[in-house]
Amino acid sequence: MNWRVGVDIGGTFTDVAVVNESSGTIGVAKVSSTPGDFGLAVVEALEQALTKYGIEADNVTLLAHATTVVTNAILEEKGAKVGLISTRGFRDILELRRSARADLYDLFQDPPSVLVQRRNRLEITERVGSDGTVVTPINKGEIEQLIVKLRESKVEAVAVSLLFSFLNDEHEAFLGEQIRKALPEIPVFLSSEVLPEIREFERTSTTAICAYVGPILSSYLARLKDAIIAKGLPSPYVMGSGGGLFEIEESLRMPAMAAESGPAAGVIAAALAGRQIGQNNLLSFDMGGTTAKASLIKDGVVETTPEYEVGGEGSSSRWLNGTGHPIRVPVIDLAEVSAGGGSIAWIDPAGSLRVGPNSAGANPGPVCYGQGGTEPTVTDANLVLGRLDSQSLLGGDLPIDFGRAKNAIKEKIANPLGISIEQAAASIIQVVDNAMAEALRIVSVERGHDAREFSLICFGGAGPLHAIALAKELGVQEVVVPPIPGAFSALGLIGSDISRDYGRTFFTILDETKPTDLEAGFINLEEDARDMLLRTGISEKEWALDRSIDLRYIRQAYELNVNVVDKFDGAALNDLAARFHEKHALTYGHANRAERIQIVTLRLSARARLPGLQLRQKVMNDDGVESIKSTREVWFDKVGNTPTTVHERDLLIAQEGVPGPAIIESLDSTIVVPPNWTALMDGNGFILITAKGESPDE
Repeated sequence: MNWRVGVDIGGTFTDVAVVNESSGTIGVAKVSSTPGDFGLAVVEALEQALTKYGIEADNVTLLAHATTVVTNAILEEKGAKVGLISTRGFRDILELRRSARADLYDLFQDPPSVLVQRRNRLEITERVGSDGTVVTPINKGEIEQLIVKLRESKVEAVAVSLLFSFLNDEHEAFLGEQIRKALPEIPVFLSSEVLPEIREFERTSTTAICAYVGPILSSYLARLKDAIIAKGLPSPYVMGSGGGLFEIEESLRMPAMAAESGPAAGVIAAALAGRQIGQNNLLSFDMGGTTAKASLIKDGVVETTPEYEVGGEGSSSRWLNGTGHPIRVPVIDLAEVSAGGGSIAWIDPAGSLRVGPNSAGANPGPVCYGQGGTEPTVTDANLVLGRLDSQSLLGGDLPIDFGRAKNAIKEKIANPLGISIEQAAASIIQVVDNAMAEALRIVSVERGHDAREFSLICFGGAGPLHAIALAKELGVQEVVVPPIPGAFSALGLIGSDISRDYGRTFFTILDETKPTDLEAGFINLEEDARDMLLRTGISEKEWALDRSIDLRYIRQAYELNVNVVDKFDGAALNDLAARFHEKHALTYGHANRAERIQIVTLRLSARARLPGLQLRQKVMNDDGVESIKSTREVWFDKVGNTPTTVHERDLLIAQEGVPGPAIIESLDSTIVVPPNWTALMDGNGFILITAKGESPDE
């Protein structure tokens, strides 16, 4: 039997999901993450999963990995020492940034940090004009001096971003060649190779980030690859932020693509689940130990955005507010908040209850884990309210210290606020629920969608604990809990295709463009894509090369992306113009069909399709085995403590309803079913929770 294996690193746990390609049978293993060296937990989790499910290493056909190395290096500012070379006069582009500011009228705002020290930002005399012609030839005599400075500064990586190199890379390529010859041990990233697109700051920022995280990612993946291959497993693929897998070698050429890989995997898994249960409109909600992520799937399509920021206000943002480090690579459009099971509850100086952004993480973890944590967390609050088993989690592998959790909430929250322990715990849950509901509103209501027209699919170790409360807040009538929700993002890794996005600026006016020139531009992109696809070993009949173009009206500052036909002729150009006008009207509410259109960037999405998966978790038949294993007091909003049946998920019978109030427990997660809601498991292990009657919020 052949198996696919996915490994996802979270802030608290590292998850492994396995899927049998023939039967669709799935399994999960979880271990605590090891922040000092994340690879240790990856190897441990793999060993546990293979042993637990009796999988031979040579029966693993695909191993995919989502890494947090890139994002953590940027957030913690612990990347490599980088040397940046720019056109003379443009040394400070990373500090000058855009003209836009996070708050134009705040004269006291702190400027965003710069990942490359000014002493290591160097210049060279050269100039390429805005039409791609050479204005000032490169001063070859300055190159040796630059190399000496880079060597003396002991930089660990070099980024080169020269003006208008996306139109003419002659100078940049020559400079890069000379540096690579002189400093062969140091990786060199050229903006014309990393991001040959218009917008100087974004291109420089993305190139600098690749250099900043490249050595760390390279070291991590090299160690991990060696450890995995030593066990007879195949070399791992890496999940990209846009939702596709790519080879390790590809990730090292463009390290920025590996940012946000874990959250992307979760959304891909949600889309896969939606197709299986026939639900194409989903709100995806992923709550782990450190953060919660929300995304929207409309008509089965996962939305992406071409650029986002890492760092600044919050861990990452798809809205460019000028406080973080821009990365111009495709990324799944999601909203992320610092709200997870390990988020710490605290009282601010004004006496108000806050939850997060600080997290107890994997070490020491929540107080109830008994590993040295002293600050009360969301997990501790759920425990005190009876939502979690007061004895153990992870099927008994994680003993729980209920008394310590209760005392922590009493001392740190209840006593300072003058309320009971249960009221304090309930308040913690309400605060964190409000923050997560806001993330769901951002991707739905603020995008012009009615959340009531969607189902909410929840996953992550803590997602099913909070999903119904969020559904009630948004008026959602159905909640979907997939199989192995605690490791669901890892499932997304093995439900993805192998893909890579390519782009190159092609700056011209649409009605002045020769179709043959446009076709030639796409053929150049396809040559690079075909080289990547050939290395996958996947049959060419499973390849897909999807073309699109960024277009705008003349004098506009931002573009709209429009899909295009396979080959260009005069009729295709007219059709392209018509579809741009239509998309502009749909997006902005108006279109000017008399205005000339400008072509900005050609884009190509290359994909090698893997065989589809049908996910199945073993479901009990009606053989007289009782799923109820106990009854305990659980706190619910508006009704307080209520006697509640506790069910074992693995013993639920297909198509037999479980009325609320109820708790459904499994190895990797706990589902809370409040009063006036009913849970029903289908034949493949998906649990659908729906509101009874017309008042699900009661």
